[in-house]
Amino acid sequence: MKNIALHWQILIAIIAAGVAGTLTGTDTQVLGVSFFAIYQFLGTLFLNALKMIIVPLVMASIITGISGVGDSDSLGRLGGKTILFYATTSLLAILIGLAMVNITQPGIVDGHPAGEQLSLTADPEELAAVVEVVEGKGASDISAVFLRLVPSNVVAAAANGEMLGLIFFALLFGFFMTRIDKEKSAVLQNFWQGVFETMMFITMWVMKFAPLGVFGLVAKTVATTGFAAFSPLLVFFLTVVLALAIHTFVTLPLLLRFMGGVQPSKFIHFISPVLLTAFSTASSSATLPLTMETVERDMGVSNRTTSFVLPLGATINMDGTALYECVAAMFIAQAYGIDLSLTQQFTIVLVALLTSIGVAGIPAASLVAITVILGVMGLPLEGLGLLLVTDRILDMLRTAVNVYSDACGAVIIARTEGEQTAIARE
Repeated sequence: MKNIALHWQILIAIIAAGVAGTLTGTDTQVLGVSFFAIYQFLGTLFLNALKMIIVPLVMASIITGISGVGDSDSLGRLGGKTILFYATTSLLAILIGLAMVNITQPGIVDGHPAGEQLSLTADPEELAAVVEVVEGKGASDISAVFLRLVPSNVVAAAANGEMLGLIFFALLFGFFMTRIDKEKSAVLQNFWQGVFETMMFITMWVMKFAPLGVFGLVAKTVATTGFAAFSPLLVFFLTVVLALAIHTFVTLPLLLRFMGGVQPSKFIHFISPVLLTAFSTASSSATLPLTMETVERDMGVSNRTTSFVLPLGATINMDGTALYECVAAMFIAQAYGIDLSLTQQFTIVLVALLTSIGVAGIPAASLVAITVILGVMGLPLEGLGLLLVTDRILDMLRTAVNVYSDACGAVIIARTEGEQTAIARE
């Protein structure tokens, strides 16, 4: 296996996991220990190892990256480009999802709402009209995102995985670290650079066990749900998949080619192991170490850019998640027979964009964000149960899209900063 590339090892593990999960299910045992427990142990151990390195890696990478940027003008330029790019791609993804769900209408079966067929029991009289956005609630949702930027306790934020606040603190620390006495600043820079390089070595070691972890995670999923778990929601599933595919294979490659001046085929070749890892873990945060290593080592993007753009992207750039939230909310509305106006659909777009910023990069976190959208639109939370049938598989897919977009952002921003990279178009 050492002579096989990592992405092929992961792909073999995914196929083997599908076979093993199907054959064993959740009840098969050997020597009194169920295969399901073994899958769960391997998957959880791998995820824990990845999560273990996230906080020190993100802290060290952002602080070293910011302190290496130099003057505040260049830092402001880099930050502005990053936020603008991520906001643009997320908005494009949401609009693609909105267009697809209006075309396919997965919540409508033979011209009738699918609510009864899907066992939705809400009182039809309560669904006669959709509650419009309440101004106070919308303002509180926006303010909550900004409040999370400034943690009251940075240690608690790190312990609880509140990456938005941690990133903000690291940005401040790295920026003001360059404003103190040069001798003291050099000590801090050497310290954090040492932490960063050490964490990268730990990351490379952990990733050697990725095929085993991937096997456990995928086998556990297949053993639990099987391949037919999402059959009642096939149209919804295919709508999300098709929308994600359009964003992945059309929108982002066009941006890579015309904004970044790079070859999309080379980019996809290098990023494929990262996407397989993101797909299997369903966690953009857990995939972050491998994403940073691949973009910097294989694609030739500078540490200055990767250490700033990628950790920020893993927190605020959720193209796949934002797309999914929009399609899911529209699907539930259709299933209940609620015809949303263009204004109300635009509200879903706006709320999906805002909530995707604060979604944690962990499996199933977007379900929490969807409850916010349903609440804002006045849709019954009962509809959330529909999403659980297909959520795990779609979670894996949309996470891969999230990570793909993060990497695209790093490469494109690097090119706009004058970096040549290893995948520039010849």
